[in-house]
Amino acid sequence: MRKIYSKKEPLMLLHIVNSKKDITDERQDLSPEIQFLQVSCAKLNTGQIFPAHKHVVYTRLTTITQESLIVISGEVKAILYDVDDTILEEVVLKPGDCSITYLGGHSYESLKEGTIVYQFKTGPYFGKAKDRTLIKEKENDG
Repeated sequence: MRKIYSKKEPLMLLHIVNSKKDITDERQDLSPEIQFLQVSCAKLNTGQIFPAHKHVVYTRLTTITQESLIVISGEVKAILYDVDDTILEEVVLKPGDCSITYLGGHSYESLKEGTIVYQFKTGPYFGKAKDRTLIKEKENDG
């Protein structure tokens, strides 16, 4: 797992990239507890059971949309941005890889025909006009 921090605010976690090869037999909580979007991963053994359960209804206040992308097949180039809209990194996500954005921005480009991804984000979702603003392309200062 790679944690990517802001260059402008060095203690501010913006993105996490977790590769399939980083997944271990033990459950790994990828997200810090304070984040709205919680992501974890684990390898499961045959017959391993998650006991039947349901989640408690609990009022939570979210103030931002956070997003995760998991590549199922194909490849995706993720461009990860700082809070000031400058590019921090470009990474290629392969099957089983996951990108999580808490703050800052991102862009995704499919690199192979028929690429399949799962995308998750905090909700409720009120549409593109209320959910996001576009980042103007500018030179990377780093």
